[in-house]
Amino acid sequence: MKKILVIEDEAQSREMFLDCLEVEGFKAIGAENGLVGIQQAQEHLPDLVLCDIVMPELDGYSVLTRLRQNSVTAMIPFIFLSAKTAKTEVRQGMNLGADDYLTKPSTVEELLEAIATRLEKQANVKEYYAAQIQQVPPSPETAKSVNPQSIFPSDSHLSQVFEYIEANYYQPISLQDVAIAVGYCPAYLTDLVHRQTGQTVNHWIIERRMAATRSLLLESDLCVNQIAEVVGYQHEGHFFRQFRQYHQTTPQAWRKAQRSELNNKKVSQLN
Repeated sequence: MKKILVIEDEAQSREMFLDCLEVEGFKAIGAENGLVGIQQAQEHLPDLVLCDIVMPELDGYSVLTRLRQNSVTAMIPFIFLSAKTAKTEVRQGMNLGADDYLTKPSTVEELLEAIATRLEKQANVKEYYAAQIQQVPPSPETAKSVNPQSIFPSDSHLSQVFEYIEANYYQPISLQDVAIAVGYCPAYLTDLVHRQTGQTVNHWIIERRMAATRSLLLESDLCVNQIAEVVGYQHEGHFFRQFRQYHQTTPQAWRKAQRSELNNKKVSQLN
């Protein structure tokens, strides 16, 4: 379920937007001013932000600036929804990095269309990068890291589980998704995987994503937030935390160190 954060100081308008979004199947989160909006964005990491401009505590321009300056929230699609209609004001919002600018009053149809367009564009970008990556053959140094047989243990009882993870790790899958796919209840699957491997289902999903991440850091020039999306993370902050947990460093530092090591090996071989 996609999460939409609505930052709007006018209570009636805010509730109307939240109700409309929930009817359309979104998880809608409300914030009554800019400061609360930033807090909610950092806590919930929504898939998209709708934001008014004229608000107490912190105006919409400042909200967007702060979100764009934070690596955790910088890539979240952002739409201004404001009564300000002057061309200079619209241009100011777009120059700050807004993805769209809707003027009040806007119809529900216009609002939903703008949201759908932004979310579709985000999905298309992810698909594009994934397609580009498929064209990059892995080097011998990284081929092993993306070989499923080197990641997942050989276990006939869990072959379907690992096959599903391999086919879908780049999607936002969870224990529930894997359980449904293999026909088990989550509790039983959790117990089975732990008995057979000593690990959780989520552990194996992360293992596969980290293997793909290492390959992309070495073999492509994609920036870290693009890699995070391609390997199944909806939010860069979550990706950073898990990468640091597994590698005790940041993706950028890991890439620099590994590429330097590979270059040194090549130089040594030439000599």
